[in-house]
Amino acid sequence: MEIDDKMIYKIARLARLEFSGTEKENIKSDLKKILDFMEKLNEIDTSDIEPLSYVSEKTNVMRKDKVIKTITKEEALKNAPSKTTDYFKVPKVIKK
Repeated sequence: MEIDDKMIYKIARLARLEFSGTEKENIKSDLKKILDFMEKLNEIDTSDIEPLSYVSEKTNVMRKDKVIKTITKEEALKNAPSKTTDYFKVPKVIKK
């Protein structure tokens, strides 16, 4: 596959990117290196190798749900510098 300015323009347009002249040349060089590497990988015979669907043998390892004692709402709000009956009060950070 040939990497030319037209392809770089198309990729940049699809990705909503803009490149300067030197950046375009660097991108073109990097893409050529990537494609050359992929061609080397295509030379390897993988006909006797089964596809790998999971890296590990384990699937869906989940922990047991345990009921644990947590602090109450009153305990959580006890040391708050500013609070209402149910919530922490914080300074306004979003301006309209």
